[in-house]
Amino acid sequence: MEAINTFLAIFVLLITLALSLSNAKIQEHEFVVQATPVKRLCNTHSAITVNGQFPGPTLEVNNGDTLVVKVINRARYNVTIHWHGIRQMRTGWADGPEFVTQCPIRPGESYTYRFTIQGQEGTLWWHAHSSWLRATVYGALIIHPMQGESYPFPKPNRETPILLGEWWDANPIDVVRQATETGGAPNVSDAYTVNGQPGDLYKCSTQGTTIVPIDSGETNLVRVINAALNQPLFFTIANHKFTVVGADAAYLKPFTTTVLMLGPGQTTDVLIKGDQPPSRYYIAARAYQSAQNAGFDNTTTTAILEYKSAPCPSKGVAAIKPLMPSLPAYNDTNTVTTFSKSLRSPRRVEVPTEIDENLFFTIGLGLDNCPPNFNSNQCQGPNGTRFTASMNNVSFVLPSNISILQALHLGVQGVFTTDFPTNPPLQFDYTGNVSRSLWQPISGTKVTKLKFGSRVQIVLQDTSIVTPENHPIHLHGYDFYVVAEGFGNFDPKKDTSKFNLVDPPQRNTVAVPVNGWAVIRFVADNPGAWIMHCHLDVHIGWGLATVLLVDNGIGLLESIEAPPQDLPLC
Repeated sequence: MEAINTFLAIFVLLITLALSLSNAKIQEHEFVVQATPVKRLCNTHSAITVNGQFPGPTLEVNNGDTLVVKVINRARYNVTIHWHGIRQMRTGWADGPEFVTQCPIRPGESYTYRFTIQGQEGTLWWHAHSSWLRATVYGALIIHPMQGESYPFPKPNRETPILLGEWWDANPIDVVRQATETGGAPNVSDAYTVNGQPGDLYKCSTQGTTIVPIDSGETNLVRVINAALNQPLFFTIANHKFTVVGADAAYLKPFTTTVLMLGPGQTTDVLIKGDQPPSRYYIAARAYQSAQNAGFDNTTTTAILEYKSAPCPSKGVAAIKPLMPSLPAYNDTNTVTTFSKSLRSPRRVEVPTEIDENLFFTIGLGLDNCPPNFNSNQCQGPNGTRFTASMNNVSFVLPSNISILQALHLGVQGVFTTDFPTNPPLQFDYTGNVSRSLWQPISGTKVTKLKFGSRVQIVLQDTSIVTPENHPIHLHGYDFYVVAEGFGNFDPKKDTSKFNLVDPPQRNTVAVPVNGWAVIRFVADNPGAWIMHCHLDVHIGWGLATVLLVDNGIGLLESIEAPPQDLPLC
């Protein structure tokens, strides 16, 4: 009888899977990466865009669909596209980070990304993963439920993607190149944007302010994406509350707040109700700045939430001036903590309770001493140094002639080593007064190997080297559970009692608290080469990254697919 019941259960599962797959679609798109004149603030300059759009095209799919996107590079820079948050089960060749899973697409060349969305719903996004092209090469990736299925909340009347960006009135590639040459920090941005528009508070920018429609009694599902290159952002709407229902393409236990904080790379889905007098209300975002004595863009970007039934301006009379919301102070870590600790999965989840790989990664900045062959113009960091960053005292260096995944697949030696330290080489007071002798890391392409199916815990520990900071750490190829976070140095004897192993939030990017720590858990069930890095692009360029190599398991379904024939060559 037990065998019959097992057979029936498997049969029902297969029928259910077959029915769901029968509704799945294959969507084909073409992305042309090219230079396009873009006017923002008071100037027009050429920016790298996709299909001439800034932001780029929004892709809308259903859970279970397959995306086929041919990327044609007509720009003068190398480019890759990363599908941020997509699990890429067995399709690591489509993940996108240059020299990690592929060589870049050279000018005049193309590459087709092919992958299937499996078990994910909500808001993700896509962006360039080459140098600082992400400043203008990005767009929303919205995953609806499978056809015939619904949201776990009442269907909204409208849905609006909001992409928060960061704008330089200069070529971002030139900005980062200058910083690389001098060893100093790059120039901060000139503005933030909402769907590509800076908003009314900037000079020369009022004509293109983004309008978000709503009407009395309506509910709008607003999908907020922080696509900014280097800045965590607060986000709010005047006189309106948010009901948070999802983050990073995973549903959450709903809760109410008036302000969001998103680190670069993070997404948050919220419901807003048209329950205020019909009028116009500012949507606003500005910096959360946790690093002390560091320069940052302190401007505020705005859009307008506009009720359809708001009084229309008569001839010669200006439109109603939108109401401005109050925003947290730039360094309001208490608001950030309150928000992050409110995130919970909507039900009990399967968090790994037994751990096979217990890893501890320190993260933070550093300073390299000026090399003997460099002049003073090349060492413009503090006290004649060059800025750097590291995990466990290793500043990550990308290969230049082959990707890590290609080297792994082809057995090419000398591209990387598997001796990344799984614990800090030296224990110290991570968030205290760190000796200057510990400020200079070593450089290398060091990775960590994980067995297929291993249950992994990673403690991410911020350090006060140079300055402590809230770091958005993104892991490619995986979602993970954030089981705990706190301030100070992680203490395994005391802090494990704070672990939430019942309903922790599922994310792909965790904001590690300034001068604090976060603990994540996941099962290594996706073979490939997966970069883990800070999503502040200035930090990944300085080396705040590492790579996890996950072995193939047993059989075809636990092994990475063969590389596609059009995989770019170096």
